[in-house]
Amino acid sequence: MRQPVVPFAASGRRDVLVGILNHLRDFAIARDDHWYRIPRDAVEKWLANSWPPRWLAFYQTKVFERESHCVAYYAQVQEVRQVRRYQLFPDEPRNEKSHKHYFQLLLAPLQRLAAPIVSRRYRKIVFIPTTWEKFNRAEEINDLYDESPLEDRLWSAFKRLKISAERREFVAPDADFAALDFAIYCATGKIDVETDGDTWHANREKAAQDNRRDNALKMLGWEVLRFGTGQVVDQLMDYCIPIICTRINKLGGVDEGGILPRHIELPNEGGLRQRRLFDDS
Repeated sequence: MRQPVVPFAASGRRDVLVGILNHLRDFAIARDDHWYRIPRDAVEKWLANSWPPRWLAFYQTKVFERESHCVAYYAQVQEVRQVRRYQLFPDEPRNEKSHKHYFQLLLAPLQRLAAPIVSRRYRKIVFIPTTWEKFNRAEEINDLYDESPLEDRLWSAFKRLKISAERREFVAPDADFAALDFAIYCATGKIDVETDGDTWHANREKAAQDNRRDNALKMLGWEVLRFGTGQVVDQLMDYCIPIICTRINKLGGVDEGGILPRHIELPNEGGLRQRRLFDDS
């Protein structure tokens, strides 16, 4: 577990925002000019309930080569301004984007994490609002997500059992059904695991949305497993996890990019354990 990087009293709210760095120039701006921009429509779509952040961290994409697909830098947010693009880049030739609205986050000097927060499976990342506590404890990108207590409970079980999963996986970024709670990639298929609260289940309109979403995912080759509040809270290890592991094994085991996929064995008693490569079949 990583130690806190700076003293800070956690408030329990999502104080930290992980933004995306797709260009080397944007990193230079954050480092040298101490600001970062986010389109206003992106804030309205993704961050309305977590705005403004007190801290900003940066997920670096493939253009950063040796330091790519990780969070290595962060900074304190000192001020947030609403601006237009031409105000951010006055030397840029005027075009149809010049009047686009942005939030400009003014930053304290960048600080570097002692150990980067890595993405174990190179994947598309959208803004991640999280808490200061999770940011300090995170070892990989999936540790950062702060969507619901049900998801956190299932994620903790996955980590204990070393079941590789990706949280908030976007399989089709422009579609309503794109964000999966947990994506598990197997040798011969893909599993989407969803945790649905009781309030969600009680809403007929949302249930209909789920049906349409599940059908669309099945067309893309995903198997969908859904678990409600009571199942995740009271039956996690004797119902949810066995079902998930059984489906993983039937799809050839977890594909982690190694030589062979990894199966999870479910013994008759004594809990779960991983099947080792040379165990008798």
